[in-house]
Amino acid sequence: MSQRSAASFSPARLWERWRRDPSVVQTVRSTAAATISYVVALGLSSEPAPLTAPLTALLVVQVTLYSTLKTSLRRVNSVVVGVLIAIAFSVLVGLTWWSLALVILASLVVGRFVRVEEFVPEVAISAMLVLGVTQVADTAWDRVLETLIGAVVGLLFNVVLVPPVWVDTAGDSIVDLARQMRRLLLDIGDELTAPSEPEPGDGSVPSSEPFERAAARLHEARRLDNDVADVDAALRQAEDSLRLNPRVKEGLLHRIVLRTGLDTLEISAVVLRVLARTLTDLAKHRRGAALFRRDTGAAVEEALRGLGDALVSFGVLVTSNASDGAERAESRLISDLASTRSARDRAAGLLREDARHAPELWQLYGALVADIDRVLDELDPDHRGRRLMEELDRNTRARQERRRRVTSLTSRSRSGG
Repeated sequence: MSQRSAASFSPARLWERWRRDPSVVQTVRSTAAATISYVVALGLSSEPAPLTAPLTALLVVQVTLYSTLKTSLRRVNSVVVGVLIAIAFSVLVGLTWWSLALVILASLVVGRFVRVEEFVPEVAISAMLVLGVTQVADTAWDRVLETLIGAVVGLLFNVVLVPPVWVDTAGDSIVDLARQMRRLLLDIGDELTAPSEPEPGDGSVPSSEPFERAAARLHEARRLDNDVADVDAALRQAEDSLRLNPRVKEGLLHRIVLRTGLDTLEISAVVLRVLARTLTDLAKHRRGAALFRRDTGAAVEEALRGLGDALVSFGVLVTSNASDGAERAESRLISDLASTRSARDRAAGLLREDARHAPELWQLYGALVADIDRVLDELDPDHRGRRLMEELDRNTRARQERRRRVTSLTSRSRSGG
């Protein structure tokens, strides 16, 4: 094994990789919390094997503190509601097939009303487990106690050992998405002047027809939707890790910066798909010839390469935490946008000239330039600044509205008392 390969598998590098992997962190934290909750339940519950406590801890302990708190409340709420339903039915009727059906029906219906979300089946499970024993009251409250133990241990576990902030992981995903979009643009640019058929007598054999290559690039552009969805999932996890986290002082600003950045890349991915569709239509019209003349294709290729560089610079900008890094990234983005606009202007002039000789293609040429302009507009720092201010204002107004409602409800309760 080479020294480089050995270094890639060094303990320090592996530890750093595992520490940044949400699945590894979740596995370790869930195992520890479930074990602790079982030990605590053994001392407090009368059940010989209080497995409800570690089960609750497994369900409660999430990758973020916000998710843990939300899951804890829903889990405890679902178990308490199920136990109360079982106690009520045990007083009125015994366990028969029709009473079991009524318990399940009532539990599922009530679970929807109490808004326990994914724990609606837990309401029915708790009711059935309690109803099926002879010591209904003892078993019912033991189950509530074990659930509380698991929920409290899981919550304290994440309060004492605060989960990591997953902003860096989401940031890496955003930058990787931008780089993937850049690679697609480079691949498209490399094929703009490739001929579909060899010139007579030159003996060359093309690798494939431009229409087939353009269609393949269109398929790659469509697959960007899946990549955007993956980044969105990583970003939602990062947003949850910022909520209620004592490590973070400006969680709202971080969330808005990352979210608006992903929105911009998502819009750009849609435009790239349209751009690939335009080039595919152009290849269909120009079967047997290159998509552009050599100088026109070189100008368009330069514009697409600059657009890819700008996308990467934008991704680095929105994920930069330090002010110095953000300033350097913004300067690089401004430079990339300026060079791309210059290349775009040259390409537009050549495309206008080509359209005079092929007027049936002027709509496709114009659409290609318009697609480049749309991405440039989305990446413009001024446009991004306005988006950030709009999102900050919207979130501020939403917070003020929530505070106003809480104050109003508090005032009504006091006046009613």
